[in-house]
Amino acid sequence: MISVSDKTFSHVVLASPQPILVHFWAPWCGLCHLIPPLVSTVQSEWDQPLKLVGVNADENFQLANTYRIKNLPTLILFNQGQIIHRFEDFQGRDDILKSLHSLQLNQLARSA
Repeated sequence: MISVSDKTFSHVVLASPQPILVHFWAPWCGLCHLIPPLVSTVQSEWDQPLKLVGVNADENFQLANTYRIKNLPTLILFNQGQIIHRFEDFQGRDDILKSLHSLQLNQLARSA
């Protein structure tokens, strides 16, 4: 997972030609550490490329504030600089997987 910051976010995320899933996290957030391996698992099943990047919300307060991050982890899907979907309020591993699978279905429906 690539880490982005206040300085690199615009270039890496907003200017990307492919969909990007941004994972807002913090080192103290236990549930946040489950996201990268779960995304990798789900990502291998997808037909379309999806890039995952991480934003440490503690170190990038301006970004966390801009995107109104209230809970961690929060995932925001961007496509061509626009927010497509937000995932927040996860209760556990199964909840994260369910959200990621629904993301896959939504993306496949959009591409059809």
